[in-house]
Amino acid sequence: MTTSHGTKAENLSDAATGTDTTAEGSDSTAQADYAQERETTEGRVYTITGGDWDDVLEDAIHDERIVINLGPQHPSTHGVLRLVLELEGETVTQARSVIGYLHTGIEKNCEYRTWTQGVTFVTRMDYLAPLSNEAAYCLAVEKLLGVEAPRRAQVIRVILLEINRISSHLVALATGGMELGSLTAMTSGFREREEALHLLEHLTGLRMNHAFIRPGGVAQDLPDDYASKISEFVKVMEKRLPDYDKLLTGQPIWRNRLKDVGYLPVDACLALGITGPVLRSAGLAWDLRKVEPYLGYEEYDFEVPTDTAADSFARYLLRLEEIHQSLRIIKQAVKKLEPGPVMVADQKIAWPAKLSIGADGMGNSLEHVRKIMGQSMESLIHHFKLVTEGFAVPAGQVYVPVESPRGELGYHLVSDGGTRPLRVHVREPSFVNLQAMPAMSEGGMVADVIAAVASLDPVMGGCDR
Repeated sequence: MTTSHGTKAENLSDAATGTDTTAEGSDSTAQADYAQERETTEGRVYTITGGDWDDVLEDAIHDERIVINLGPQHPSTHGVLRLVLELEGETVTQARSVIGYLHTGIEKNCEYRTWTQGVTFVTRMDYLAPLSNEAAYCLAVEKLLGVEAPRRAQVIRVILLEINRISSHLVALATGGMELGSLTAMTSGFREREEALHLLEHLTGLRMNHAFIRPGGVAQDLPDDYASKISEFVKVMEKRLPDYDKLLTGQPIWRNRLKDVGYLPVDACLALGITGPVLRSAGLAWDLRKVEPYLGYEEYDFEVPTDTAADSFARYLLRLEEIHQSLRIIKQAVKKLEPGPVMVADQKIAWPAKLSIGADGMGNSLEHVRKIMGQSMESLIHHFKLVTEGFAVPAGQVYVPVESPRGELGYHLVSDGGTRPLRVHVREPSFVNLQAMPAMSEGGMVADVIAAVASLDPVMGGCDR
């Protein structure tokens, strides 16, 4: 059967599917080398355009390498992280991390804002631990100012930091589970994290990026029912945490995927500057809340869990135990809360100046607006200058570290005596810890790279900042 153009009808289906029916195309040997090759200064490079993975591995003789990109758009790279892996078979011979895809220029932006406005920037760095960034930044500003937040404000900060630590570790467990194929771990982890975020929203007004911790104290006092809400949260968490042991800790597949994977001993951690759960999983009980206490952490009774296995499974166990320890701290902190101010008395620093929450939820109550607009021109001028110009900070430089969920988070601030920082630089633990990725992954399998990166728990917002 032929068409009016004299071509065979069966060839129409070939045209529709893109099959090459020319004399050259019908020769199967001409299409055999689907992995085109080219010689480079580093050796022969293959460009894979399709086909079966097993065939690709057969094509790559032992002295030839395959270089693959893992990420940045990949569900298992723990964020927009790009890993360039050099493989021999399925063994990683070289690993490099490529960062910068989430770059925001937050440090430089802070230098163009007042000291108080900087809080709204730094809280967006490590978006899973925003309160750690706020606390470290404000402690550094307060050190330059030579002031200390009131006792009640310090205890409130501790409560918020530990709730935030719990929510961050839950994301580490949940995303790590998802990346390794345990979807139940993912759904459970995010379910519990919602409990933490609901509580943070109730206490600060926002789920994330709170800008609640301010230089001199906190933005406002806790709501009246804070004690009952925190108590409910602690009870829910203590009831649900044992489920993780039942679901994951004793699960053979989970243990086999994490045991002896991503090994990084304590000497390697110290050489690379690694801190946080990764360092503690290698046996060193280094926690800034204990060794260099801040916000009165020396008053709290809690343990610093450690392990000596130095592998991904040890880091999983540590994060789980750190959640238990954070709950201990929260219960003690609630008992320490005594009536008192939550912002320093100096009206030139206390921004915003004694504002209560208004109907719009933004902290401009009608009573205060009436007073400064209708009764006191001096109050209006002071409020306007404090908000627009900000307060001056004495010249000098400081470095203040805190223990974030990922390790040592330090703020180096430089002041020239003005109302804006001269320099803001952050020692960000995700950025430093990512240096360990090649040491943890090279010599292992491709699948183990995923487990190793998940055990580092990098947050790319903080890494790239």
